[in-house]
Amino acid sequence: FEVLDQDGEMPASAMIQSVSKANPGVVFCTDDRKHGFSDGSKVFFSQVQGMTELNSISPVEIKVRDSYSFSIGDTSAFSTYERGGVVTEVKQPCMLTFKPLSEALLDYQLLKMNDYGKISRHKTLHLAFQALHGFVKKEQRLPRPRSQSDADALLAIVGELNTVTQLEQLDEAAVRSLSYTAQGDLAPINAFIGGLAAQEVIKACSRKFTPLQQWLYFDALECLPEDEDHLAECTRYDGQIAVFGSAFQEKLEMQKYFLVGAGAIGCELLKNFALIGLSAGEEGHITVTDMDFIEKSNLNRQFLFRSQDIGKPKSDVAAKAVREMNPRMKITAHQNRLDADSEGVYDYNFFKGLNGVAAALDNVEARVYLDGRCIQHQKPLLEGGTLGCQGHTLAVVPHLTESYGPGTSSSNEAIPLCTLKNFPHRIEHTLQWARDQFEGLFKQTPENVNLFLRDEGFVERTLGLGDAEALETLAGVWSSLKDMGSGGQRPTSWEDCVSWARCKWETLYNNDIRQLLHCFPPEEVKLHQRKCNSLKPSNTLTNPSLSPTTGCF
Repeated sequence: FEVLDQDGEMPASAMIQSVSKANPGVVFCTDDRKHGFSDGSKVFFSQVQGMTELNSISPVEIKVRDSYSFSIGDTSAFSTYERGGVVTEVKQPCMLTFKPLSEALLDYQLLKMNDYGKISRHKTLHLAFQALHGFVKKEQRLPRPRSQSDADALLAIVGELNTVTQLEQLDEAAVRSLSYTAQGDLAPINAFIGGLAAQEVIKACSRKFTPLQQWLYFDALECLPEDEDHLAECTRYDGQIAVFGSAFQEKLEMQKYFLVGAGAIGCELLKNFALIGLSAGEEGHITVTDMDFIEKSNLNRQFLFRSQDIGKPKSDVAAKAVREMNPRMKITAHQNRLDADSEGVYDYNFFKGLNGVAAALDNVEARVYLDGRCIQHQKPLLEGGTLGCQGHTLAVVPHLTESYGPGTSSSNEAIPLCTLKNFPHRIEHTLQWARDQFEGLFKQTPENVNLFLRDEGFVERTLGLGDAEALETLAGVWSSLKDMGSGGQRPTSWEDCVSWARCKWETLYNNDIRQLLHCFPPEEVKLHQRKCNSLKPSNTLTNPSLSPTTGCF
């Protein structure tokens, strides 16, 4: 099977600092970020000045020397390198071969260990699942919950299979647990397997990403109750009761949960809550809040919404949809933003009455805030997020497990303030600069103005932040409230808006650039860049309203 793109990631690229004339030639990249290439990668060059031959050669295979340099072919006959240039990875197709199923079942090299404390259990489960297929083929049914005779029969089939495999140790307890819970039906596991199967179909159709070629067994047998009644009760939850028992189901139905966010992840969580019966009992209740309204672009991934719902609050529509899935669910929908302004609604008494919180948020700031509130009130938090085809989940138990926290809230590489303000040389630098400008002009300052107008303690809190930050914040508030005739920036007409925008453009895209070129002439850029890199601050830009000429000098 041919794979055109093995990981689906954007091709790696790096800025060139210099290229040697040698055999082999060595390419040195700028030292602000590792190049990210690997041995055998193929790359092409562009925008190189001086050694222009590089711009026209076909993709060349590289050999990595270190994190900031690699060697290519013979460059001794090329022109002398002068400056500039970008080197970009070229994704290479690869050919994968697969064994027939009968052979792959016997290949324990394909067995991936996800818990090295359960090696014998993983190997046993590999036989046990094959035995389970044999049991179903013979009996035309799955083993009955807690049936000793069915468990003995399944264990006997495993023993027969092991005459060929000859494992040194069989985990008989794991085989019996599989038999006891084989009729289990867990909605979240079904969702996971469905997503996995869908991904494999997409891989087969697109030849993008690497197909699965492994055996993977996940078990959480330590979660199973001991000596629990697992008999069916003729309810919609019988498949779940077959695994965790009736007492667990009763506890699940009494839960009081708070879900923050009703977007893509929120829809998935609410659907699972409905199917497992979370808060579907007399004492159970779910509160869901989301301040957003449904847009057309949401419909491709937020599956609780339909075209007729466009323009309606997400939380209301999602709550109605899951009530149709499970009429016993008790759910209340809010349209509140989760921040300091809503602490009057989500106060101590609200959190005190909860059993847990689930986060389905789309920004780091809100996640960190909710994490802090859960730790403060000692409530468990289920946190999850997606980024393209990647995703993560984190279960937080206050004072027991790692919290989401500001320290782990973002995986993005920090951009030094001096690079962002004075020496932007990557597309992400300019994007971050533009984002900071937008946040400062249209988000942070207006929010400060609103707090000043409605919160009597705003000025006192601001003064406690320190003279420099207080002066900047209060100056921005004053300027926003005073009209242009009085020296402020508050427009009173369309002409004032145009004038403000034109002056702002002149400042950002003319005056500041001229000033920067005056302070750092083009021929001295590399010198000052090295100085800037050696003075990299430990903090990134934290105040989006900072002037674009502010640096670390």
